[in-house]
Amino acid sequence: MSLRSPLGRALGAGSAKEGVRHWWTQRLSAVALVPLAVWFVVSMLSLPSHDYATVTVWMGQGWTAVFLILFVLTAAWHSQQGVRVVVEDYVHNSGTKSLALALVTFFHAVVAVAGVFAILKVAFGGAV
Repeated sequence: MSLRSPLGRALGAGSAKEGVRHWWTQRLSAVALVPLAVWFVVSMLSLPSHDYATVTVWMGQGWTAVFLILFVLTAAWHSQQGVRVVVEDYVHNSGTKSLALALVTFFHAVVAVAGVFAILKVAFGGAV
C-alpha cells in the first residue's frame, strides 16, 4: 500500500507527447478516407457494368489510378494505426508486444505494396 496520490505516482513517468501525435495522424487519415471512399463508391456506382473489361478500362484512366493508390495507401496506414493501438493497449508482455507490432507493420506494408502493384499493373495494361 502506498501513501502517494495518483498524481504523485504519475509525475516523472514521462511525457505522453507521442500519443497526441498518433491520435492526430489517426484522425487525419480518417478525414482523408472520407472523400476517397465517397469518390470510390460514386465512381463504382457510375460504371455502366461491373464486369472485368469495364473495371479495367476505368482503372486504366490516369486520375482513377492515382486516386485508387491514394485510397489503398491511406486505408492501409489508417488500419495499421488502429491495430497498433489495440496491440499496445491489450498485449502486456513486452516481447509479445514487440513481435505483434512488427508483424502488424509488416502485414500492412505487404498489403499496401500489393494493392499499389495491382493497381499499377492494371493501369498500365499488364493485367490479363
